[in-house]
Amino acid sequence: MIQLRTFLAGAATMAAALAAVAVLAGAREPARHARFDEITVGRINIVEPDGTRRIILSNKAQFPGDFTEGRENARPDRRSFAGMLFINEEGTENGGLIQKGGIGADGKVDSGLSLTFDRFRQDQTVQLINTDSASHQMSGLRINDVPVYTVTSIYDLKRFGAEADKLPEAQQRAYWDKLAQAGRLSENRIWLGNTGDKGSTLQLKDAQGRTRLMLLVSAAGKAEIRMLNEQGKVIKSITPDANE
Repeated sequence: MIQLRTFLAGAATMAAALAAVAVLAGAREPARHARFDEITVGRINIVEPDGTRRIILSNKAQFPGDFTEGRENARPDRRSFAGMLFINEEGTENGGLIQKGGIGADGKVDSGLSLTFDRFRQDQTVQLINTDSASHQMSGLRINDVPVYTVTSIYDLKRFGAEADKLPEAQQRAYWDKLAQAGRLSENRIWLGNTGDKGSTLQLKDAQGRTRLMLLVSAAGKAEIRMLNEQGKVIKSITPDANE
């Protein structure tokens, strides 16, 4: 009888230990589904099952750098923004939404928002932008012609910048012009937005980024179509008065 009681006591102890292990294991197992009415966080990383980051939502204090093939690169210039980054399957940045807005110590407004979509391993092809400062406000849509990454990659762009910085300031413009003429740089092809004098404009540009056709409506409501040559000179202008 004593041996039976000893055996039963030992079995009970073992069962209790196994139950405790099961509870602890269950506590460590992450919940697969959860529902919240509200969450408050500084940053959210949305990842694939293998850990590849695909979307990052962040405040400005924790805003990341840029991403290239899974590697994060420092971008201290982004630390004044909060927003969202899009990252593709290989771990390269693919666009994003950044925004800021406030009044500086000098009492001046500094505000802006930019939504961009990038070409693969390259820079932005589409940008929706709004900037607002004490001296200037601009809102518009940019569509850019961006070379394929095998012609110019984001690595090349960083190298171009480093090489240009080594040159005397008087030579830097010629350096960038040479790259542009070789088709190595992005060029803005379409701009739709407001103008500094409160008008609105649609500008269509050639492969070198030169405006060749412009539709304008002034703040006073005057409409005009302008055609320009390679030097930016208006060679023909069409207004309602011309048809009278």
